[in-house]
This record gives sequence, C-alpha cells and structure tokens, in this order.
Amino acid sequence: MKFFKLPTQIHKFDDFKGFAEEFKIGEGDLVLTHQFLYDPFMKELNLGADFLMQEKYGVGEPSDEMIDQILADVTAKQYKRIIAVGGGSVIDIAKLLIFKDGKNALDMFEKKIDFIKDKELIIVPTTCGTGSEVTNISIAEIKSKHTKMGLAIDELYADYAVLIPELVKGLPYKFFVYSSIDALIHAIESYVSPNANDFTQMISVKATEMILKGYLDIIEKGEDYRLEILEDFVIASNYAGIAFGNTGVGAVHALSYPLGGTYHVPHGEANYQFFTEVFKTYNRINPDGKIKELNTFLADLLKVEEKDVYDAIENVLDKLLSKKPLKEYGMKEEEIESFTDSVLEKQQRLLANNYVPLSREDILNIYKNLYYSKDSIEEVAATRK
Repeated sequence: MKFFKLPTQIHKFDDFKGFAEEFKIGEGDLVLTHQFLYDPFMKELNLGADFLMQEKYGVGEPSDEMIDQILADVTAKQYKRIIAVGGGSVIDIAKLLIFKDGKNALDMFEKKIDFIKDKELIIVPTTCGTGSEVTNISIAEIKSKHTKMGLAIDELYADYAVLIPELVKGLPYKFFVYSSIDALIHAIESYVSPNANDFTQMISVKATEMILKGYLDIIEKGEDYRLEILEDFVIASNYAGIAFGNTGVGAVHALSYPLGGTYHVPHGEANYQFFTEVFKTYNRINPDGKIKELNTFLADLLKVEEKDVYDAIENVLDKLLSKKPLKEYGMKEEEIESFTDSVLEKQQRLLANNYVPLSREDILNIYKNLYYSKDSIEEVAATRK
C-alpha cells in the first residue's frame, strides 16, 4: 500500500522577482493570477510571459462555466508552462489547464477524457489555507448539479510549489482567518483519517501546533500581529496540504460542499461552519481511537481538559471571527434534508476518509445543530413539545 508521496518540488523565495529570475519566466509561459497581485509584484518586471486575470471571467470561486471560458481562451495558444499565482480558486483552475484534451470542465470532473499532461505546472499560493500547491485535487462548483465536485488524480500534482510569504501580506484579515482555518481543518481531518500514518500524523501535528499557537498570539497581540508571523502560516498551510494530500479529508469538507455550492459561501468559511460539530460527533461515536491521541495533544496545547477541547477551539476561533447559524446564509429549513441526501449521494469520495462512518441521522443532526443558533434551537424545541 502507498505510505507517503510528494512528487512536487518545493521552493521558497523572499520576493516574486527572485522567483521569476530563477525560474526564467518568459515566452511560452501563461501566468494565471489577479490584477491586484500583478500590479504590485509582476508588472514592473516586464516579463515576456502571457498574463491572464481570473476576474476577467467572473468573481468568486471557480465554476464549470468560468473554467470553460478560460479553457477556450487558453487552448488557442500553445504554452509550455502554466503558472498559478493566487489563492485556491486560481490554483484549482490552473490545474485544469495542463491537459492536451482539456476543453470542458464537466468532462474532466466526470473523468470522461484521457488525462494527458502536456504542460508543466508551477503553483505559487497567495493565501495560507488551501495547501493545494502540493495536492492532486481540483475543486469547482458544477452549476448544473448545484454542488461542488472534486477531481483527484496524480496528474494534478504541481511540478513545483513556490512559497513567497511577501505575496500573502495583502490578504485581508477576514480571508487570512478563513484560509488558515481551512489549513487547520486539513491538518486535523488528516490526523484522524483511516489513511493516516506516522509520516502524515507528524506533519499534521506540526501544522496544527503552528496555526493554533499563531492564533493565540494574534488574540493576545492584535490582528495586525499576523503580518509578523505570516511565514509560519504559509509553511503550516503547506505542511497541512502535504498531510491531507496523502490521506484525504472527510466529513467537514463533504458537508460544507452543498452550502458552498448553493449559497456561494467561500470554501474556508464553509468548512469553519462544520469543523467542531463534526469532530464532536466523531468523539461521541468513538472517543477511544486516533481521536483520543488528537484530543490529548489539543488539550495540552490549549491548556484545557480533554473533554473540553472542541469547545476551547470554538472559543479561540470565535475570538478571531464569529461563526453564524447556517440559516443566516439563506439556507432553508427543508434543505437540512436535501443537503444531507446530497452529501450521501455526491461526496462518498470524502466520506470514505471519515474517522468513523456517519449515518444519515448523524449528518442530519449536524446540519440541524448548525442551522439554528443555540437560543433558537431551544425555542424550536419548546414550540414542538
């Protein structure tokens, strides 16, 4: 059985200029990025590459419609390398631009093409969350199916991942928090995955420690302190990506997809909604497996009793950004049932990585608990007696 794999070569630079010089970016390269990154970091370098701005094709996370428009433009010219400089959306799109016969997003996500890679892929992340620069996964909203889908094949591994903390400095506080929470979830879901091993757990622990200690420092010293420790978060995100790239993620991601796909909730924010509720459910079902080791580690790190670790994590995260009930996103009460069925129908790839199997009732109850605020749950219960 496969134990550990990392086919991507990882580089780190102080600035974009150093990266551009060493990698000789120029003719034959397509750089997919954003105008707000191009103007301060790339424009004055006068590189001979072609630059494509994601926002030209729409805003927000990638959809099949957006990807198809970009594919139509990109396939009109032959490129040797695709270079992604951006967050998860840019990276997910760029991964789909490397195939000889890639002309339709849905065909790729449904694996209806031969995945012949004819371009090199270089990924430069500009958030501290996805870890996608070292994974073989691309995710997009498939509008016709009203959900998100993931494609996981080894051809999607980047040839090079390049870490440049300078590029993360402009990330607004809110997006810093949501993206780094995503990395924290990657690390913790990876730790309890059935596919975890000594290598992945070692990396998961380090990523978790770096992120949570960073959060505690930010809470103590103020949100601007994050700018002094960005490199720690960029590296921790990379660690978490390496870990879950080998093990997969589970129910937190699976349950977040209908919310994200239907109400266009950003990926990290949607995952934040489900994180602790899923792990409280895991812990209730089987508190004596890998999750016990995790709880011991988290309790020591947060200086709380093991039984209180998930409440303690909620408290830390809430001090960074408050979590709101699912209904405040526009979710309807009847969608508790339909989202549950959507997860069971469309997200088995992720549910296979759960710490323990979740029944339909388990998933339904997670949605119910998160749909209402604590006060409104008590009110609803009282009216139904």
